Amino acid sequence: MTFASKVLDLAHQVAENQAEPVKKAAALVVASIRADGVVNAFGSGHSEAIAMEIAGRAGGLVPSNRLSPRDLVLYGGHPAGVLTPELERDPAIAHEIYDLAPVAPQDVFVLISSSGVNGTVVELATIVKDRGHPLIAITSVQHSTRMTSRHPSGAKLLDLADVVLDNGAPYGDAILDLPGGGRYGAVSTITSALLAQMVVTEAVDELVALGETPPIYLSVNVTGGDEHNKALESRYAGRIRRGS
Repeated sequence: MTFASKVLDLAHQVAENQAEPVKKAAALVVASIRADGVVNAFGSGHSEAIAMEIAGRAGGLVPSNRLSPRDLVLYGGHPAGVLTPELERDPAIAHEIYDLAPVAPQDVFVLISSSGVNGTVVELATIVKDRGHPLIAITSVQHSTRMTSRHPSGAKLLDLADVVLDNGAPYGDAILDLPGGGRYGAVSTITSALLAQMVVTEAVDELVALGETPPIYLSVNVTGGDEHNKALESRYAGRIRRGS
């Protein structure tokens, strides 16, 4: 079986198995937006791509922010040298990432980590819950349950979330077997992006059903896109940011 066919099979399984959790996650997003809240998405490493699917994306929600370890440099004044691959394992930086963000009490958070065990994401999840925000996690339940937490508390992302969305990725992420042992062909980014878009589209459908006009980005590469987006962004002045 080819990689594409395996991924398509897995995507169908994820879409079917996660339908109810997606509805629960979308309900949290809708409640936040109706209360003038913002969706704050965080991922590090490859998971940052999923945060980009949620925040500032054409066809996505305008009231959205992407949080990242890079914020320490962009907004916190740290030298670029702090951005090492090991940084995502440091629980301490989660506090500064949260404090640097323009967060309001009515905001909802989506934290993405396929392993769900690194110090930064677990500490950020702890802060989010301590501050009373709803928390949605996108993770691999299979991978995470086989890992030991790297957070001092021993907790994992899936232990702290109000809603857990399982991206269905296997332990180690890859799905194709090498003849001499080992695996290749990672899938978590694909299925996590699917879940992220399922939540956003379900939330938009719910807003429409409530008779509201969802605040949705147009592509900047269509006529009128810039004007449309700037008008909507002005409604959230000081609440959303569009850093690099």
